[in-house]
Amino acid sequence: MKDILRRVFWPILRFFETSENSGAHKKSHRVALNIVGVLFILLSFGSAVAGYTSGQIAAFIPVLVFFSVGLVAVVLGTLGSNAAVSKIWGVR
Repeated sequence: MKDILRRVFWPILRFFETSENSGAHKKSHRVALNIVGVLFILLSFGSAVAGYTSGQIAAFIPVLVFFSVGLVAVVLGTLGSNAAVSKIWGVR
């Protein structure tokens, strides 16, 4: 299943995957990335509810941004290699 998901999300993973070694990657970096990703997705749902109640189309721009950031974080946290997690945290 993980291989299928890696093929589906290859455009995201390809951007962060490097041929370098993983650097100073810790397990807590991956856990924190997943937590931040879930929080951003929840924030996007909250923004969607607020945008729906306001009735303005422009209110859905934050929904798109927050969901995109959350999706990238969750995909890298669950499917990304150690090098990808290190790259997103800026650890060398």
